[in-house]
Amino acid sequence: MVSIVELFVRVAGEDPVVQGLLGGVVIAMLNLFGASLVLVWRNPSERALDGALGFAAGVMLAAAFTSLIIPGIEQYSGGNPIPTLVGVALGAVFLDRADGLVPHAHYLLTGSERADEANPRTSLPLDNDRVAPVVLFVLAITLHNMPEGLAVGVGFGSGNVENAIPLMLAIGIQNVPEGLAVSVAAINAGLDRRFYAVFAGVRSGLVEIPLAVLGALAVSVVEPVLPYAMGFAAGAMLFVISDEIIPETHIRGYERIATLGLMAGVIVMLYLDVSLG
Repeated sequence: MVSIVELFVRVAGEDPVVQGLLGGVVIAMLNLFGASLVLVWRNPSERALDGALGFAAGVMLAAAFTSLIIPGIEQYSGGNPIPTLVGVALGAVFLDRADGLVPHAHYLLTGSERADEANPRTSLPLDNDRVAPVVLFVLAITLHNMPEGLAVGVGFGSGNVENAIPLMLAIGIQNVPEGLAVSVAAINAGLDRRFYAVFAGVRSGLVEIPLAVLGALAVSVVEPVLPYAMGFAAGAMLFVISDEIIPETHIRGYERIATLGLMAGVIVMLYLDVSLG
């Protein structure tokens, strides 16, 4: 029986950049699948969305350690944690500063501000009350999809397909509820036609493809950068989990469901990592 790893290598070949491209396409297609669910699941409850996003957070949380931080330290830094941990810090700082340029996704979803928000504001910078939240929310989610695409590219660029495929699957799995959440938010913000809502969800995931290629190309050409890049992708992912996803799932009264979803996501990712890696 052909394993997933062998099948992937047969399709993509041995070139890490081509593998990164295919990995980016896979996670973008799963984002498309999630965004399209709104066409058949027309009114997902807040309880279901919080549970699904909690699951996504759990998958990303485990993947950041098993597929990025630990390999970055043990395999690509000779056991020296400094390069990878410097990357983690840089990834978190980058996402924190980026929140100063793009409105916080929590504000775009709820219309309310957080006291510690990087760039709090009392009004949206676009005049159209219906379009502005959608445009800005898509920009915010696009920004926060960047580390996911980069992580997949860095994973394949490392040359370790056995580690990269669980990471690709993990990010792809979490893209399903994330894509659905973007579509639902677009509808709630005023895009009544579901076609446009799905387009908004798909648009937020398309950035992952070029970034996957860029990540694979960068680390395959400049190998010493690899542990820093793996740490950067992991730090950015961890920032998104803690600053965006978990708080967003704990504001509507379904904290227990979101927590159980997170635990399920961690379990699934650990199983994928052990069984495939």
